[in-house]
Amino acid sequence: MKKAINVILGLCALVLLYLCYESIMAPIHFNEERAIREEAVKARLLQIRNAEDLYRQQHEGEFCDSFSVLINFIKTAKIPHVSKVGELSDEQLEKGLTDAKAAAIVASGDAAAIAENGLQGFRRDTTWSPMAEAVVGPNGNPDSLQYIPYGNGAVFELEKTIHVGRSGVVQNVMECRAPYAVYLQGLNAREIYNLIDAAEKQVRFPGLKIGDLTTPNNNAGNWE
Repeated sequence: MKKAINVILGLCALVLLYLCYESIMAPIHFNEERAIREEAVKARLLQIRNAEDLYRQQHEGEFCDSFSVLINFIKTAKIPHVSKVGELSDEQLEKGLTDAKAAAIVASGDAAAIAENGLQGFRRDTTWSPMAEAVVGPNGNPDSLQYIPYGNGAVFELEKTIHVGRSGVVQNVMECRAPYAVYLQGLNAREIYNLIDAAEKQVRFPGLKIGDLTTPNNNAGNWE
């Protein structure tokens, strides 16, 4: 009987030891996995920021709040790349030459005009590359831009609006969000709750995001 009691007590001690170990290691494992997932989410958010910046350049400063429109844009648009050979001297600039004017003279093929303006070694060539390569890389998939990593198919929350400052200055702003509850799903529920609770008490978004609908911030990430 005494031996049986000792065995039971030993098992209880092992269980308590295991529970203590788990209470210590659970937050560590959670933070390690959280860091891995957040790196992937941040990388995707930076791609979205790049896509929004490129969209804005070609749409009179407006941002896009539709992933279908944004993705179609980066799939079809192209980015110019200008290769430069030769630079204009101060004397040429003082005479009113600009890169655009000099390039036009060279493109005309007028040998006399080229020589007269000293542009024999001047050249500007423009090539075009798919915008998708600049956003998601040569092997990336533009369609994946909308999906939150580790979110099991969940899509980023994307919004835009007009911000009017106290001085009356009007600015286009956007915000793209990924909640903790989405990309951390499947991990320790208590740790997720604690993260969300702490963020809400500090009036912060409970997750990762770029941009801000209430305060223009040049689309900065809330981790930057």
